[in-house]
Amino acid sequence: MSSPRSSLVRRASRSRGAPDASARSQYGVDRDRSRNAGPTPTQKPRRGHPAPGDGDDAGFLSLTPERARVLVLVAARPTAFALTAVIVIVLATLLASGSNLAGASGAIAAGWLAVHQVPLVIGKTSLGLLPLLPTGLLVWLTGRECARAVEPDSSRADLGWIFGAALGGPLLITAVCLAVAEDASGVIALQPPNTLVAFGWVGCLHLVAAACGIASRNRRRVFTLLRMPSWAISGTFGAGRAVLRLLVGATAVTVVSFFAHWSRIGDSYQAAGDVAGVLGLTLLSLAYLPNVAIQAVGVLVGSGAQFGDASVGVFSVVGGPIPAVPVLAALPTGPASWWWPILLVIPAAVGVLGGIDSARTSSDRITAPWATLTSAGLAAVILTVLGAFAGGALGTFGHVGLDLPVFAVVTFAWLAITGYVGLVFARLFLVPVGAPVTEYEEDDDYADDAHDDEYVDAEYADDEYEEDEYADDDGYYDDYEDYHGPDLEVELDGELVEEQPALAVTGSTSSGDTIPDIVDAEVVEADLPESDPVDGR
Repeated sequence: MSSPRSSLVRRASRSRGAPDASARSQYGVDRDRSRNAGPTPTQKPRRGHPAPGDGDDAGFLSLTPERARVLVLVAARPTAFALTAVIVIVLATLLASGSNLAGASGAIAAGWLAVHQVPLVIGKTSLGLLPLLPTGLLVWLTGRECARAVEPDSSRADLGWIFGAALGGPLLITAVCLAVAEDASGVIALQPPNTLVAFGWVGCLHLVAAACGIASRNRRRVFTLLRMPSWAISGTFGAGRAVLRLLVGATAVTVVSFFAHWSRIGDSYQAAGDVAGVLGLTLLSLAYLPNVAIQAVGVLVGSGAQFGDASVGVFSVVGGPIPAVPVLAALPTGPASWWWPILLVIPAAVGVLGGIDSARTSSDRITAPWATLTSAGLAAVILTVLGAFAGGALGTFGHVGLDLPVFAVVTFAWLAITGYVGLVFARLFLVPVGAPVTEYEEDDDYADDAHDDEYVDAEYADDEYEEDEYADDDGYYDDYEDYHGPDLEVELDGELVEEQPALAVTGSTSSGDTIPDIVDAEVVEADLPESDPVDGR
């Protein structure tokens, strides 16, 4: 009798390439047990992750080759860059001026200390006003190197090694430079600085740089560790934005003042003499540009800036001798103009924007502006610290810098009062209370650096660490190798037979269920290529 036929075909290679469900479940149990016991000899732990079961003490006392390589880069790369730049600048300056190289070693040691803001005494002239641009670049390099070395789930032992490496390299070079400065004091007029002061400046700078770099990659972990409330987190980010906006505004005002006093800039270059002198004055002015920008912030908020006997503010100008360098040509010398108080709009606008941002990123209310006040306070503290770095003694000219107590109070008042105004405006017209709060996302500044070639070893670049359910367990399935031969098919032919069973029941049962058809099936297997035919099949 004719009946419809059905053919069910499946690929044999699919079953040969992976274990069945029972085998997978069995090996899953073994895998869980092995994970608790530690990695097998066929497995390699991931880079930056300690083996399971290892404590912080054991990890701290042992260094893998990969971790040692990363720590060497953390300790050596920023230091090497900074020291190389100092050597090149010193040698270029000595050769361009026609001087001999007898005091080159002492000048290099003094340059290394000056980059770290260590006060120097040359002859009888004290030099405490040091350029901030090379210091900022060195701090950025150190922080970036630490951020690239840290992992999101690093243990305390890993963080301790990174901090130690970030401090060890610079402190070692500082010890050498102090010894060189002591030896070169008989050749050049350089008095060796205080040892504790030198080590303190170097250690503090690199410690802050390492902490900032590590915190930038583990923000959520830091906030959780410090148990910071949401308004404090919002205020922290707001303080950073306020500081950046004030510095950008002060730099723009400084650049405009440069163009307004262009003739004075040309006069300052007349004493340069030749091309080498012009280039030296230009580089010196660029190095001191951040110092001038921070002094300009003091002028914008109304506290003023002091340059020895001279001082500059939006309400008054006191004349006096100033160093003849192009970067200081932007300082006004005449009486204050009537329109200068208009510059106070800049800190007021920064404060209003900060208040609006606090309304969008926090739950601040008009009666509880905690994020706004936190932002103003942290911004005032950061700018005060920068003002302390940007000032100092400059030989016979006296002290150059800001009146720090007045500057801190005035800056906080501007940002707090105008920030509160911005918060009230935002709550009434832009972002009412109860509106969704904008969350801060993690920065991806170092996302590409996490896979930098300097830190990735070739043995970890294969596919064994892909994010897959069984990616880490390749060692458990060595017995199930993939089949690379020709695809085999097992054909299952079935024929529907309409004859009734021995106990025939017509129609439907009492429960309403119909009797299913009986399938008479015959299994036909294809011959395997590596085996002989069996029984004619």
